[in-house]
Amino acid sequence: MNTFVYIVQNALPVMIPILLVALGGMFSERSGVINIALEGIMLAGAFIGTLFVYLIQGSGMDPQVILLLATVVAALAGVIYALLLGVAAIHLKADQTISGTALNMLMPAIMLLACKMAFNSDGVTTNVAFYMQKIPVLGDIPVIGQLFFQKTYLTVIIGMIILVISTVIFYKTKFGLRLRACGEHPQAADSVGINVYVMRYAGVTLSGILGGIGGFFYAVSVMDGNSNGHTGVAGFGFLALAVMIFGQWKPLSIFFAATFFAFLRTVAYSVPLIPFLANLGIDNAIYKILPYVATMIILAFTSGKSKAPKAEGIPYDKGLR
Repeated sequence: MNTFVYIVQNALPVMIPILLVALGGMFSERSGVINIALEGIMLAGAFIGTLFVYLIQGSGMDPQVILLLATVVAALAGVIYALLLGVAAIHLKADQTISGTALNMLMPAIMLLACKMAFNSDGVTTNVAFYMQKIPVLGDIPVIGQLFFQKTYLTVIIGMIILVISTVIFYKTKFGLRLRACGEHPQAADSVGINVYVMRYAGVTLSGILGGIGGFFYAVSVMDGNSNGHTGVAGFGFLALAVMIFGQWKPLSIFFAATFFAFLRTVAYSVPLIPFLANLGIDNAIYKILPYVATMIILAFTSGKSKAPKAEGIPYDKGLR
């Protein structure tokens, strides 16, 4: 039981960044804009959010207040960077895959140059610990409190709230319906008065918000407050892209896909605590690559049946019908 509790407590902080970034990609692609730039957006949020923490870490503020403020800053950084893709893909009608790839290559270069100039280092290091032994009130709930609200981060709660809000927006609002319409048949959406350009910019903006937050949450949860920018985000942006496809561009399916990967990754790093796996004598490096291999295999078998938005990646032209 203790091992199971340990795995759940450690899987949740890993799952949340993947979930948020994948949800961001979902909003963008459902509007009709392919977002390959999730890795770059995530890195922008991680770097700027961590830099903000570095600048105010001596202010005496409560760590959780710093986390909330840095989350807002990371979201803004993600939006600004994502809008570069928006302008290129929507306004300039550039190839969306190439634009996203370029942004993925640009952000690490910007970050490294800034860190070398400002700190003569490869990254930014903070000394603020956001880890919480117990979330007040929720941590006292029997069983559930121990599993989900003890030895964790506030990021887990924020992430689950964002999942609920995203699901409601996606399925239960006019905005969500219009967004999906623009990704399926923008000409039809335009014919009933929906501004396709505005909706696509909105989708890209949401991907920036969630991608930036997801990047910062990765820095908080995985690096435990000691965030070195040069380490990047470990390819989680590309993984989130795979999780989004595996989840068929649907919020709850994306949640289960992100949970699947996070669980496998946590088990891989917890082998010494699991007698059955420890006794097999397999090198730990093998276990650590299994989550990625499993994700690739599942994606290979399921991507053929994927139902991507029909107008995804196609620049909108009012003259076409």
